[in-house]
Amino acid sequence: MTDRDPAGNGPVSRGTALVTGAARGIGRALAVALAAEGFDVAVHYRGSEADAQETARLCRERGVQAATLMADVTDPAQARALVRSAHAAFGGSGLAVLVNNVGNYVHRPLLDTTDEQWADMLGSNLTATFATCQEAAPLLRARGWGRIVNLGYAGAASNVARPGIVPYVIAKAGVLQLSRSLAVVLAGSGVSVNVVSPGVIETSVSQPVAQIPAGRAGTVQELVDAALGFVRASDYLTGQELEVAGGWHL
Repeated sequence: MTDRDPAGNGPVSRGTALVTGAARGIGRALAVALAAEGFDVAVHYRGSEADAQETARLCRERGVQAATLMADVTDPAQARALVRSAHAAFGGSGLAVLVNNVGNYVHRPLLDTTDEQWADMLGSNLTATFATCQEAAPLLRARGWGRIVNLGYAGAASNVARPGIVPYVIAKAGVLQLSRSLAVVLAGSGVSVNVVSPGVIETSVSQPVAQIPAGRAGTVQELVDAALGFVRASDYLTGQELEVAGGWHL
């Protein structure tokens, strides 16, 4: 499908959107929203094949192509192969949008955090994002138009101690630094790199609503709308973080 470059620079192919962790929840909502924007969708999953197939079905209902792709993105080799598979999935102009949604979350006291939990949170949140971004960047730059949206965490850049989620916050702070650095590397190429950082969302494991000035959890749709904003915007809007957090941590 085709549309016009949001910056007004003429028609561009819509191409393929790859959403990691798209089998259900926020990832599914992001995938379906991108399908509604006219992108063919590569639905990534690790273990939830049936759910991923349902996401793909919902995407096809929006009039686009959709395929399910399995990978353990904590393994950099599999993460890179996932990007290549998404790029080749439908022929045509290939990858146009990468959304890194995968990221495990464990709340556990710092001194009780296991090596496995540490490795999993850094691997799923940061290493996976690094590998997919690095693999996608030259493809998008060659295309002359692309959008990378990485999911962060509201408050991760504030450098405040969070002893219950240390590896998670370290990983998300790394995502922010990675995204800003990649934005500089790709600036002027037609490719933007931005971060959407949710606070407490209706699907969040913990719900400290009393700490949120807005007095409620955010909705999945509010998070999706923020991500779509970066996809629709000009590539001049790059290297930015948008917190969807109702004033949390301000």
